[in-house]
Amino acid sequence: MPVPPACRALLATALSRAGRHRLPCHHGNRRHAGPSGPGRPEPVSSLLAPLAARLRSSAGGEVEAAGGGEAGGVLRHLLLKLRATGPVTVAEYMREALTNPGQGYYTRRGGVGEDFITSPEISQIFGELIGIWYISEWMAMGKQNAFQLVELGPGTGTLTGDILRVFNQLASLLSKCDVSVHLVEVSPKLSAIQAEMLTGGKVQSNPENKSAYMKGISKTGIPIYWYRDIQDVPQGYSFYLAHEFLDALPIHKFQRTEKGWHEVLVDIDPEVPDQLRFVLSPSRTPATENFIQPEETRDHVEVCPEAGVLIQRLACRIEKDGGAALIADYGHDGTKTDTFRGFRNHKHHDVLKAPGTADLTADVDFSYLRKMAEGRTATLGPIKQREFLKNMGIDLRLQVLLQNSRDSATREQLLHSFDMLMNPKKMGDCFHFFALLPHHRVVRPTEKHNPQSKSPLPPVAGFGELSLK
Repeated sequence: MPVPPACRALLATALSRAGRHRLPCHHGNRRHAGPSGPGRPEPVSSLLAPLAARLRSSAGGEVEAAGGGEAGGVLRHLLLKLRATGPVTVAEYMREALTNPGQGYYTRRGGVGEDFITSPEISQIFGELIGIWYISEWMAMGKQNAFQLVELGPGTGTLTGDILRVFNQLASLLSKCDVSVHLVEVSPKLSAIQAEMLTGGKVQSNPENKSAYMKGISKTGIPIYWYRDIQDVPQGYSFYLAHEFLDALPIHKFQRTEKGWHEVLVDIDPEVPDQLRFVLSPSRTPATENFIQPEETRDHVEVCPEAGVLIQRLACRIEKDGGAALIADYGHDGTKTDTFRGFRNHKHHDVLKAPGTADLTADVDFSYLRKMAEGRTATLGPIKQREFLKNMGIDLRLQVLLQNSRDSATREQLLHSFDMLMNPKKMGDCFHFFALLPHHRVVRPTEKHNPQSKSPLPPVAGFGELSLK
């Protein structure tokens, strides 16, 4: 799809200068496909053998012993828990490994790009085009006099910073619009990094009774607020952003057997008492009853209930207050099976070894998100990252930056960054974009007397086809 006229105008206005660039880190991002982790099948879980073999092979045997070093805290806690209560769900295991208050991966390290890199860290162009998308939708929906930009899990703040730079370059267009930024972040370490990047560290803590625990002013004069939960963000006309956020939320895993569906659980390995393994539940669990659909055709399924709840909340907010949500993540449209994997030091990591020392992730099932929107909003996508960015005008922006580059090293970095984002074998095909929009944005309500009286709706930038699902 060609870039819509509104987007072309925005690109010409906002992106006509070279700006800064970043040196891409090409040797280790989370774009790799295929799960990793152990699985020592016992008779009750013999159907897990193929999964276990894939998990072992992708881990590459480069992990440390489960009981040593940094892993001790979370592993010891899990071993005590498993001995006392029996096997736990994969979702509960992920929750402990990632967000355990004392030793979880995100709470202890902050997840600041140690084990993966993301698109905003590769190139400024990514965030700039996201900023263009939001302004394009704001214009298409009637140029409201105020909007909130709400990002879930902002990482280091790089993506928000790139978006705000575009907003600043289009300050004349936004001059009559009251813009505010609202960041949902639970990590104290990351919120401090975000505050430094976006405000220069000029923030202040809010009293405990306020929903926002911190606030400040961006370097371009836009108010920024920090929250621990999306429900704390004020209601109102908002544009939501979730980039590589849903893939780290806990998942439940299910395996089809001759006796029906069973949930995959995590338990102690009886042959190696200080290590963990996957097993199958002996009978149907509550999650099996709730999350497996009668029409399911796959033999192995991953479901992320927390992602479903989040989508329901966003859909309700957009239905009530207007705005849109843009989601960018690893994912599929209900076709993949085993995607649970770990990353440590830019390499695949065995998901059940040294819990708390590696990032754990699973592909987002966009078909599940579409179902969870429950018809409250229209949904667009998923569309591959390379297609979305091409539709948004990434080729034009690259040419502008190359023309303004003064040395060959800068041009080489720009071309390498572009290749990382767009190459189908790198990030171009495994990352997808998905959007929630009000129904009236994609399908105009039919008028009884003169259904052709209004002009066609402007296309939604970035998405090649408009489909109301």
